[in-house]
Amino acid sequence: MPEAYRSASSPAPASAGVTRTALRIALFGFGTVGRSVARILAESHPEGLELTHIFNRGVARKRVDWTSPSVVWSEDADAVLAADVDVIVELVGGLDPAGSWVERALEAGKSVVTANKKLIAFRGVDLERLAAARGGHLKYGAAVAGGIPVIPGLEQGLAGDRIERMEGILNGTCNFILSKMEAGQEYAPVLAEAQAKGYAEADPTEDVGGFDARAKLAILMRLALRVQIDPEEIAPRPITAITAVDFSYARDLGCTIRQIARAERREGHLAAAVGPMLVALRSPLAWSQGTENMVVASGHYGGDVVFSGRGAGGHPTAVAVVSDLLALAHGSRRVEIPSAPAHVSAEFEAPHYIRFVVKDRPGIVAAITAALAREQINIRAIVQKAGYPADALPFVVTVEPCKNSALQHALAEIRAMDCMLIEPLDLQMLE
Repeated sequence: MPEAYRSASSPAPASAGVTRTALRIALFGFGTVGRSVARILAESHPEGLELTHIFNRGVARKRVDWTSPSVVWSEDADAVLAADVDVIVELVGGLDPAGSWVERALEAGKSVVTANKKLIAFRGVDLERLAAARGGHLKYGAAVAGGIPVIPGLEQGLAGDRIERMEGILNGTCNFILSKMEAGQEYAPVLAEAQAKGYAEADPTEDVGGFDARAKLAILMRLALRVQIDPEEIAPRPITAITAVDFSYARDLGCTIRQIARAERREGHLAAAVGPMLVALRSPLAWSQGTENMVVASGHYGGDVVFSGRGAGGHPTAVAVVSDLLALAHGSRRVEIPSAPAHVSAEFEAPHYIRFVVKDRPGIVAAITAALAREQINIRAIVQKAGYPADALPFVVTVEPCKNSALQHALAEIRAMDCMLIEPLDLQMLE
């Protein structure tokens, strides 16, 4: 007979077998995701879960009338941490003070469910050790790709494989911007639209600069590639240099542009990168539109597995949070995945798209070709569209797979040419 759950304030039914009190949940943060979590708990009444506390700064302005009257609303974090609760749900984000709240909860033997990718990327290993030592659990299925179950999928569904490579679209804001630009819009008005819709913050640097995706990639690398890395070893590249002309040239090459987070381990070498890249139109990554996220994990035995769906927004992320809570209520524990500290480089061997804007004169292509040749880099194609003025001429060179370090040496020589009007843009091409 399955166990019956009952609220701490409700008597067990006479026919019940073994009884267990519902998990008492304190919600830290009542923003977009926190509100959605509370809504699911209030409307769906998931078995074994009871929302008892909600913490938020200036909580009076956040109070709603659709939660249980017994819920304690508080702006005193210390009081909520000291209360009789089993699980802290941390949805405030950032390293501090959220990190200290999580640490104190785990020290007290409570469990924690969080969607805080930065905290898990930078401190996840230590926090998991603390949880294990104090008898609690740390679950973070909502920290990467919102409502897509990529973390449970890696922890359980793919735990028997040896993942060698992964790449994905991990930031819904960038995907929204780039897919709109693909349709012909320019960066600035699309960013303004993303901010108006709540997809981007007033300061969008975390998203468009690649820092959000970098933190998520570090988490996935620990689970998939079994390595513990310092996220700051990955230098993200922003999407802000992408223009309409790049999408025009990309289409001519049978590609589009997306912000990609990728990592691979090959012959003992670990590489990772985050930034805009060219993606072939036939790739599933090119099909992702709007705020969708996608992760492709490539296993030695099982081949490619694709996780796809809505990666941003309150409701999808809240579903992942409540799923973690239900797993705790029903006795599920995280799969222990061994991982080891490692250093990571940006040294992929890949083809590249390089866009130049020059003041045209004879000999430019010859000089670029010579600089590439000195690094043993072969040109794949040179593409130049008609209709642009000679004093600001954009054209593209694509090159065969080469080491990133070799290309950067060549570009250092090329960018010193007096005809270059702006910094050359080089993007990896996924194949």
